[in-house]
Amino acid sequence: MLKRWLPAAALLGVLALFFLLGLDKHVSFASLRENHGLLQDWVRRLGWKAPILYVLLYIAVVAFSIPGAGVMSLAGGFLFGTLLATLCILAGATAGASILFFIAKTSLGDPLRGRAGPWMKRMEEGFAENALSYLLVLRLVPLFPFFIVNLVPAFLGVPFPTFVLATFIGIIPATFVLASVGAGLSSVLEGGGEFSVGSIFTPQVMTALIGLALLALIPVAYKKRKARGGAHPRSAP
Repeated sequence: MLKRWLPAAALLGVLALFFLLGLDKHVSFASLRENHGLLQDWVRRLGWKAPILYVLLYIAVVAFSIPGAGVMSLAGGFLFGTLLATLCILAGATAGASILFFIAKTSLGDPLRGRAGPWMKRMEEGFAENALSYLLVLRLVPLFPFFIVNLVPAFLGVPFPTFVLATFIGIIPATFVLASVGAGLSSVLEGGGEFSVGSIFTPQVMTALIGLALLALIPVAYKKRKARGGAHPRSAP
């Protein structure tokens, strides 16, 4: 039983240490603004190793649920350009989320389901029936913290391949938006201007993401409509 809880305890321990050491102040837009020149110099000196190190760092940030993934996405766009940054972020975020999902599923998922009441089972059955569509919606519309969307599916018994596929596809639009904005941050960083990740998701951007989310729900609506039609067959003439 102790071995089952060790991975989850390690994640919590690293997260607590991160804040105790005050490292959170280094994963901020203010830090990016102050050190953008140094970061650019490191990327030039590291060459092809720089994107690999960036992906590994992104994996760690997501896997340990460290706040700052949005800033890292902006930094990736600034350092590598829109296309390369998008690919790196997709790789890092998907891998990190998958690690956290796997740990939560193996360490916490079974005990939680075992102690929960019938409501948990009903939620699990309903979510599993349309897991891909529901996860795509949660990924496409960034209304909930990223780490929450990594954990909840693990507790609801979502299959690992479904989680990975939905995560990779679902984060593409928002990732591209963040990388594109990051690629155009040079003037803001050099001028010392203020900026926030929240300001990126304007009503226009959110409308587009919600539209994609609604498209992802079409299979769910179709299944429900088909089920209702099958439940009330027409009487024979």
